[in-house]
Amino acid sequence: MTPSEAFVETLVANGVREIFGIMGSAFMDAMDIFAPAGIRLIPVVHEQGAGHMADGYARVSGRHGVVIGQNGPGISNCVTAIAAAYWAHSPVVIVTPEAGTMGIGLGGFQEGNQLPMFQEFTKYQGHVTNPARMAEFTGRCFDRAMSEMGPTQLNIPRDYFYGDIKVEIPRPQRLDRGPGGDKTLDEAAELLASARFPVIISGGGVVMADGVEECKALAERLGAPVVNSYLHNDSFPASHPLWCGPLGYQGSKAAMKLISQADVVLALGTRLGPFGTLPQHGMDYWPKNAKIIQIDADHKMLGLVKKITVGICGDAKAAAAALSKRLQDRKLACDANKEERAAKIKAEKDAWEKELDEWTHERDPFSLDMIEEQKNEPGSYLHPRQVLRELEKAMPENVMVSTDIGNINSVANSYLRFEKPRSFFAPMSWGNCGYALPTIIGAKVAAPDRPAIAYAGDGAWGMSMSEIMTCVRHDIPVTAVVFHNRQWGAEKKNQVDFYNRRFVAGELDNQSFAGIARAMGAEGIVVDKLEDVGPALKKAVDMQMNEGKTTIVEIMCTRELGDPFRRDALSKPVRFLEKYKDYV
Repeated sequence: MTPSEAFVETLVANGVREIFGIMGSAFMDAMDIFAPAGIRLIPVVHEQGAGHMADGYARVSGRHGVVIGQNGPGISNCVTAIAAAYWAHSPVVIVTPEAGTMGIGLGGFQEGNQLPMFQEFTKYQGHVTNPARMAEFTGRCFDRAMSEMGPTQLNIPRDYFYGDIKVEIPRPQRLDRGPGGDKTLDEAAELLASARFPVIISGGGVVMADGVEECKALAERLGAPVVNSYLHNDSFPASHPLWCGPLGYQGSKAAMKLISQADVVLALGTRLGPFGTLPQHGMDYWPKNAKIIQIDADHKMLGLVKKITVGICGDAKAAAAALSKRLQDRKLACDANKEERAAKIKAEKDAWEKELDEWTHERDPFSLDMIEEQKNEPGSYLHPRQVLRELEKAMPENVMVSTDIGNINSVANSYLRFEKPRSFFAPMSWGNCGYALPTIIGAKVAAPDRPAIAYAGDGAWGMSMSEIMTCVRHDIPVTAVVFHNRQWGAEKKNQVDFYNRRFVAGELDNQSFAGIARAMGAEGIVVDKLEDVGPALKKAVDMQMNEGKTTIVEIMCTRELGDPFRRDALSKPVRFLEKYKDYV
């Protein structure tokens, strides 16, 4: 067969049915036989969007997400998206056709060294060194994306798609992950058996392993409160009495207060990233004297961020089941105060829900000034927290939600609750703008029967809204909620706190996003009354699920701002003019 045929046959062997990207001459010979092989190439507006779509597709389906583009600029456009997939541990395979072998190094058209671009954000880079090795390297990239739990790169000189080769299509290899070693599992069981106030952190590894039921069984055996790791709000069902909400930025006060009392913490399927455990709401809640059990499928994560007592390299699902079995018939110290702990969990959760109900607007002086100032502006502007609460109430069952980076989207972390895994997607530690819309498009392709909703602020929305055309062109209906507050809010908050409100480059003069959506062939709804928020979302989702329509819900928000997103590199400056103002 030809190398193009070997490439496509290997894709088929790995179950590839959709690829996201933009057509290009660099891989046209292979692209010509995608359709006969049962593979749909979904053309996008921009390759960064294609990478995010592959990420969303992988996170929902548990299968590979695949992205491809033209060599050079088409490939370099994907770097940001692959970095986001890396921090989400998504099995994304990026196929990067490159300049032909006879032109490499001559500075030809669209030539670039494409391996260094991705080396920091991929788990494996396969470079096809000979056309006869096309299937070998392709298969290895797909295998490694699963075994290494992250993106891989398949780099192919464009002239290597042609010719005649003799080849065997490799069978996919998938690891059968175990629970970890008996020694560390026994040590962990002893710690849990002696704990008086155990707390479980349910992380992204629980979702990836399809281990929510095993996590539930272990939590119920212990009577332990369960907190979500940062931006993994779908790692434990919100209706469960032991669920307490997420840690980290704009997380749950109930979760933070409860984990602060822990004597043993079981970190299940989480790397305990620094941004996901940072102080919040004025609380440095990480328990200083607790014994920490960390379970992660990547041994390099064990003890990397937090000091741990026991580290288990294992699958979150299998490890939780193994611990439950070890604790099944044992007398546990935490059995003695189970009812008292359950009452404490309920009290903390009730107090947090009451606070959220009453937290109608941000209370810092800047936000209060902005609220007062905007009373004189034409139109009505809504408080973001009230909006987020109404959106939460209107969420459909089985929903998938993606959130962009930014001030209001970050505050949404307190309000987004889910009943099943593979429902919540965010750019994780990469924190890039323009993430939410393309990611939810990919998720919708993978799960067309589920409602798909993206949250974005107006700044981030400007980076991705062109992908509305992808939805309209290719019948991929989604709903996007755009918080229109006419500013880069997260960074503007730093100018409030550190630069005496000297605002530079933070204001956005926007057109109507609903109007732009209608011009692109989608539906658009403008919301400027609180009572219309829930009905607008329900109408948009109804049109998505029953009429196949993409709808943008544009919500006009005040300019009030939540807590700053990050402060690690900021301190109040002393400028020359401030120092010597009496002499100027």
